[in-house]
Amino acid sequence: MRPGARLLAAVTGLVALSVLLLVGLGVETRIVAGLWAAVLVVALVDLALTTPARRLGLAADLPPHGFAGHEVALTLTLTGRWRGPLALRLTHGAGIEAPRPEGIAPDASYRLPLRLLRRGTHEVTALEALWPSRLGLFEVIGRWPLGLKITGLPDVHPILSGAIRTQVLPLLEGSHVMTLRGEGSDFHQLRDFVSGMDRRSIDWKRSARMRKLVSRETRAERNHQIVLCLDTGHLMGERLGSLARLDHAIHAALALSWAGVLAGDLMGFYTFGPRPGAWLPPLPGQKSFARIRQHSADLGQDDAETNHTLGLTTLNGHLKRRSLVVVFSDFTDSVTAELLVENLTVMRRQHLILYVTLRDPALDALSTPEAPGLTPIAAAIAARRMGAERQRVLDRLARLGILCLDTTPGELTAGLISRYMEIKAREMI
Repeated sequence: MRPGARLLAAVTGLVALSVLLLVGLGVETRIVAGLWAAVLVVALVDLALTTPARRLGLAADLPPHGFAGHEVALTLTLTGRWRGPLALRLTHGAGIEAPRPEGIAPDASYRLPLRLLRRGTHEVTALEALWPSRLGLFEVIGRWPLGLKITGLPDVHPILSGAIRTQVLPLLEGSHVMTLRGEGSDFHQLRDFVSGMDRRSIDWKRSARMRKLVSRETRAERNHQIVLCLDTGHLMGERLGSLARLDHAIHAALALSWAGVLAGDLMGFYTFGPRPGAWLPPLPGQKSFARIRQHSADLGQDDAETNHTLGLTTLNGHLKRRSLVVVFSDFTDSVTAELLVENLTVMRRQHLILYVTLRDPALDALSTPEAPGLTPIAAAIAARRMGAERQRVLDRLARLGILCLDTTPGELTAGLISRYMEIKAREMI
């Protein structure tokens, strides 16, 4: 419990009045003492009428799991009676973002939204409540230990909601027999040729044998080997929005992994930073997605700079057949990207490389200032120079035959799945 604004204002005014009465007007001391005694009696009466913190009960419920970057609800049930608005404050770890609500009604359940800022285990240690006394002279403080834990998991919400399956659906033949169709090399079936079909699809030998025009229908080749390669260096720790680059990359990698499972491809996983990390060989089926998800949930970030030469050379040694290698990484300028370009060029000789990097929306906003002034213009010039230098690196990679995807965090997952579908349809692997 602590003095409130009303009590502090009353005491301050009474001090000034006491000085005026004693020094300026020469009033007797007992009159001033009576005024202070009256304030003391009012304060004691206020304390007696106020509900103490020990008479309030609290019940808290928190889900054991949640998706990183999303909100989870902490359900609080306060029992008891208090007067005036009640303000809440949580004590929690750095991986949780929580508001400070006010005006909670007595005997009510309140759902407090908590945002998980990263993967891993986070703890909500205590809850503090603040409400005014009956006369508003004091502020009562209540504290309850909670000791609640929640685990932040990689975001698979697009997978659970069916958004990935819907996006991949044009490449699928049905919900039971998922046949990937396209201008591929694998024979699928013969069918009667009808007007409007491509004449190049006519199988002339079989048409002559059957004495009618028959077209040859093919499908895109399946069982491709796809490797998701994640950079865990210190540059991937930069926060874009509510999550770090590494978390955005993990969420997109899981979405692509699920799309590859639906399309019948073999999914592998590899991490590298200052030194090579885990290597999960490509496997078919949903078990490949399960192990990638399990490993990425505990994937930590390195504080040191990424060694692209060691990491990508080690990955190249693991791959025994042509694969689609999706590299999630980042660079600051063309000088630090030189080693990245050289090593990706070496891998391009045997594999198809898709380089994925995230563009900072805040930097894009700086390049187009809305308010006039020297400071916004200087920031815009610097931002545009950084963007131009970044684009030169991406253009160089594209000229070397390396596919690039430079997008914002909000468009990463959809853009990555679209690029994967394009690669499958064009038989680039």
